This record gives sequence, structure tokens and C-alpha cells, in this order.
Amino acid sequence: MPSISTRRANATDAGTVVRFIHALLDELTGGKAPAPDDVKQSAQIMLANASVVAVIATADDEPVGIMVLNKCTAIYAGGKFGYISELYVRPEKRSKGIAPHLLEVASREGRARGWKRLELAAPRQPKWKRTLDFYLRNGFEEIGPRLCRII
Repeated sequence: MPSISTRRANATDAGTVVRFIHALLDELTGGKAPAPDDVKQSAQIMLANASVVAVIATADDEPVGIMVLNKCTAIYAGGKFGYISELYVRPEKRSKGIAPHLLEVASREGRARGWKRLELAAPRQPKWKRTLDFYLRNGFEEIGPRLCRII
């Protein structure tokens, strides 16, 4: 297992954030991710938002993963809660404890903010069953599919 450290991303990390999020989107869409410039604009907006925490994981002095945690509010959740909108670890660094480490960072951040829950959406099944199984092994429960409407 590599030595893993994390730190909050800031505006100077936009390039790293863009690379990781673009790689995540490219993997999820089968190579049909938005252009890096589109991802860059979204990343800059995200990094400037005070209700968003982006965390970069580093192993052996190189960035290996990212997690983006958002503050949300819902009555069903008892008020404020956290939503992990992105979690990505470079393919060659997976199964080395990096993603569980990022999930623990999310839990600590959530507890510090008084949240009682974290939510996330797993990618489509059955293709991404390994991802769903990972989250289930790490304490998440299935609550139903997450849907969206483009507006």
C-alpha cells in the first residue's frame, strides 16, 4: 500500500482537477467526454463555490485521485447532507486503498459540518457492478436509482 495523503484543491489545482474529471467522464462515457475546455470551465466554477470541497489524493508524491463533495439540503435527509459528485482514482492505482481513504475524508468532513449522511450515485449497472460493490463494501446502502433531466 502506498502512503496516501489528501489536501483540499484550490484554484491553482484547476489543471489537476480537469485532468482527473475529464478522465472520469471519458471512462464513464466510453470516450465521449466533453472537451477539456468545457470541463475546465466547470472545474473553475466548482472550485470557487464555498459549498463544494474538492480533495486531491496523493501517493508517492503524485496526484492519484480526486473526490468532490457538495453540501446539499433535503427534508428526507434531516437537513444538510453531503453528496459525493465525483470520485476518481487513476486505473493503475485502484485497489490500493486510495478510494476508501477519500471516503473517510468525506466522512470526517461531513461530521465536522454536522451532516448525518453522505450520498452518491453509482454508474449504470451492470457494467459498473465493481464500482457499486465497492461502495456497498464501504458502508453505503442502495436507496434507488438516481435520475436526471437535462434542462
